[in-house]
This record gives sequence, structure tokens and C-alpha cells, in this order.
Amino acid sequence: MTPDISVVVPLYDEESNVEPLYHELTAVMRALDRSYELILVDDGSRDGTFPRLAAVCARDPHVRVIRFSRNFGQTAAFAAGFAHARGRWIVTSDGDLQNDPADIPRLLDVARDHDIVCGWRKYRKDAYLTRQLPSVVANWLLGIASGIPLHDNGCSLKVFRAEVVKPLALAPGMHRYLPALASQLGGRVAEVVVNHRPRRFGRSKYGLSRTCGVVCDIVRLRQLMRQAVERTGPAPRLYEIAEMIEGAPH
Repeated sequence: MTPDISVVVPLYDEESNVEPLYHELTAVMRALDRSYELILVDDGSRDGTFPRLAAVCARDPHVRVIRFSRNFGQTAAFAAGFAHARGRWIVTSDGDLQNDPADIPRLLDVARDHDIVCGWRKYRKDAYLTRQLPSVVANWLLGIASGIPLHDNGCSLKVFRAEVVKPLALAPGMHRYLPALASQLGGRVAEVVVNHRPRRFGRSKYGLSRTCGVVCDIVRLRQLMRQAVERTGPAPRLYEIAEMIEGAPH
């Protein structure tokens, strides 16, 4: 049966988060009483993330696991998830449990009348000077450049109609601008305040240096937006899948 909802989650060195993430997502999705699949993408982890994902997959037919041959980055992980998603709706989330799966039903409810619904971490639980302040500036500039004013482009918790993200030709780093890119194929965009939780396990993969790259991208954002929907020539090789496993039906 084709699922109604596909949940795509990239993971990189998140072995301690695999089980709690799976249990929280599963509890939320089952309560929705809608068909779903969980697409968990191991972005070249060097720890025990993949064996734990494989163990989860072995006991749940709703789970599909994609394993990259090496670390390709979050954009590549989302792109692989989008390519293999079968749902009419695609939910994206992070793998570190700072996004709260309990917010997914509210985003899906708003998505009934929108093409893109973005989470807004209004009360963030991370450092002000190195994470929050640069984010405010970057989001303000992104809104001006893209014409899609959002408080929090960087929040991974989002819902898309499948037809507005599956056709996108993504390049490395473009996951940060998914609302702007996808809005070209479906312009009804909404923002919902979501819970943001402190990280329990592992460490953040991002720092202040990322903001410099974002500022450079903003200068050419309109060009990047055109490239995402007007592909000319063969698509660049964004990732390499080493293994893909699916939960066996019970």
C-alpha cells in the first residue's frame, strides 16, 4: 500500500538517538491513524548508527533505511529521502531529537490548505551568540532575497506536498533554502511555532562558520532558485547509496 505520509530523517553519528527517535516518531504516526513510512538516512555515520537503524528496520515494516557510502551532508540525505519517498506528504525532521515529533500532527493539519509548512523554533534551546543571533540575521536576509519571509528557515521540521520537493534539483547546502526553492512549485507557505528541545545525546555538527556560507548563498539565491527548477544537463552526483533495507512485512 502506498503510504499517505513519508517522514524523512537524516542521521549522522546519532547512535544514542536512534531508538528514542524511532519510538517517538512511531507513537505519533500511529496515533494519526494514517498510512506512513519512516525513511531514515544514515549519512555515512562512523559510530553504531547504522546497526541500530538496521535493528529497528528488521522489526517494523514501516521503516526504510538508506545508508550512504560516506558522509555527503544533510542536503544529500534529504534528496535521497525525497527520491525514495512514496507518500503524498513528506515530513522532514532532524535526527538529534531537538525537533519534537509531537508537533507533526499540527503541521500536517495546517498542510491541508498549504503546500509547505515550516516549523518555527521561537524559543530555541541553543547558544544565543553562535546560533540564535546569526540565525535571525540570516533569516531576515533570506526573506528579502527569496520573497518568502520566514522566521526559521533552518528548522528541519517541515511538511511538503510531495510534488513541490521531489522535482527539485538540489545542490550541496541547499536544504537550508528548501522553502524558497519549493515555493516555486507551490507558493502556499505557512509557519507554525514548534517545540525546540535541548540535545540529550551526541554533539551538534554545526557552528558559526555555517553562517558565512549562508550569507554568500543569499547573494546568488535567485540564481540557485532558478537552477533548482530549471535543470539543464545531467544532475550532479549528490550522494552514493551503499545499502538500502526495508522492514519485512509481518
